[in-house]
Amino acid sequence: MKKTKAEAEATIESLINTARKQFTAQGYYKTSLEELVKEAGVTRGALYHHFTNKKNLFLTVFERIQSEMAKKVESEAATSTDVWEQLLNGCHAFILSAINEENRQIILIDGPAVLGWELWRQMDALYSMKLLNEQLHTMQKNGHLKPTSIEALTHILSGAMNESALWLAQQPDYTRKLKDVMNVLTETIYTFKRHL
Repeated sequence: MKKTKAEAEATIESLINTARKQFTAQGYYKTSLEELVKEAGVTRGALYHHFTNKKNLFLTVFERIQSEMAKKVESEAATSTDVWEQLLNGCHAFILSAINEENRQIILIDGPAVLGWELWRQMDALYSMKLLNEQLHTMQKNGHLKPTSIEALTHILSGAMNESALWLAQQPDYTRKLKDVMNVLTETIYTFKRHL
């Protein structure tokens, strides 16, 4: 019996939500497909039909989290009309989202290992780096930045934030260290400020 489009979408959502929960709690490698489909209330065949394999399901979950993080960055940046505050608010939101307990295992730990660095970096470029690059281009166009390579600056700041998030995720109490990270990041960013 053929499933309706709504039933198929419900199956997909159930698999994604269950996988996200299990990947977060146990990590990719310890997540059992048998347990996953059982909890999702679907068959193993349904998983293979919609996602081909466990890695593709992980990629879908990973991309959904990246998309949510990008929306969070945009909404936090939009809380200010000052371009410098927008940039710093967005950076702060990115780091907080990456180290959030619901995201860190998938984004920081399993992401690079499961997807490989090349695909992980493509996903990062598609979501987080894209927003950072757009903000820096706008700032340069409007005369807020010293003449510099926006491409290079985007990669440098993105690399610094990814590394900071990895480091913070390993700290038992990251609150104080997050302040240190933001202070250093702010000082670094302000070295590119054009004083009119």
